Amino acid sequence: MNRDVPAPAPKVGRSGTESRPARPLAVDSRLIHAGEPVPRIEGAVAMPIFQTSTYVYGGEEGYHNLRYHRLNNSPNHLALHAKLASIEEAESALVTASGMAAISTALLTILSAGDHLLAQARLYGGTYSLITQHLPDLGIAYDFVEGGDPDEWERKLRPETKAIYVETIDNPLLAVPDLEAVVDFAREHGLVSLVDNTFATPVNFRPVALGFDLSLHSGTKYLNGHNDVIAGAVVGRADLVERIRQKLNELGGCLDAHAAFLLHRGLKTLAVRVRRQNESAQALAEALANHPAVARVHYPGLPEHPTHANAARLLDGYGGMVSFEAEGGGEAAARVARRLELAIDAPSLGGVDTLVSRPALLSHAGLPPAERERLGIRDGLIRVSVGLESADDLIADFQQALEE
Repeated sequence: MNRDVPAPAPKVGRSGTESRPARPLAVDSRLIHAGEPVPRIEGAVAMPIFQTSTYVYGGEEGYHNLRYHRLNNSPNHLALHAKLASIEEAESALVTASGMAAISTALLTILSAGDHLLAQARLYGGTYSLITQHLPDLGIAYDFVEGGDPDEWERKLRPETKAIYVETIDNPLLAVPDLEAVVDFAREHGLVSLVDNTFATPVNFRPVALGFDLSLHSGTKYLNGHNDVIAGAVVGRADLVERIRQKLNELGGCLDAHAAFLLHRGLKTLAVRVRRQNESAQALAEALANHPAVARVHYPGLPEHPTHANAARLLDGYGGMVSFEAEGGGEAAARVARRLELAIDAPSLGGVDTLVSRPALLSHAGLPPAERERLGIRDGLIRVSVGLESADDLIADFQQALEE
């Protein structure tokens, strides 16, 4: 996909104006300039932190239009909304208190009692638990499907099906679904299409431009990029985002002002970080694939990955996540994690530090063991979030950790 594509003109805060550059800007430039207040607030180049909960009443009509931080309309919120909409080439965007706040509020807005959801079989553990443990309590049914099998989607479609949910790059085996087919299927059957774009980021993939109704993010990860913020985002169709905003206003999952400031700052370096991580992850995946102590490597940039063709067709980069299975199962994986010197054994991903985790113990610990095994999430699986260290140093670190 072409990075230098036309994008909606960035919109700014209520007292600002719209900035319309003379030519379409690349995503790198939009990350810096989209959504910035015009004119700059008191001349400040960096977006100030609006550490206030409430604002002087200005005659706004309707509860959701009042100026109040919990209603997600502070200047910090509005700047982020405009920037995220611009980089994803979408009509609208919304930031939330966490990635799970974005996912849960979006699903609870679109689905209600009696509805049915189709969801990709292998998902982030928190999303899996939400769908399997909490949606049924509200009378919402679901079926899991494989991301590359439209015939299965047809078989499991019901009259009450309202939405289809996938991940751009799934967690943790890094498969890329047939995203074009998902969009076509949703349109044909009048479904809302949702995609968790956290692993890919808008630098590598822009779902709304492909036709998805909603793109969701854990802003905790790549969007912020420094392991110091919890945040989420919903991007997509304006009518849907506004419905989700009103639901979020009532559920209370607004993003704190300081967290909004840090997310805004992190977004400005997203493109340079992600492209570096793409390159380093590719190099690490290739090195691991040739190591005798590694049983299997999962990385969509490897030609042997089962969904490499989808990734090559759809993505501008293969991402900074690599998963591999150590020979010897869970005990071997534990030894590797202990022996690493640069990579840190910790949950989360997308930051400047390389992190490793074992999904069976952390992100997917909530899945029953038999279900994990069925999905290919084995005890020996190690998930690597490649940071900004030297690729050569990272490769050497993993090689020494695998020596035993």
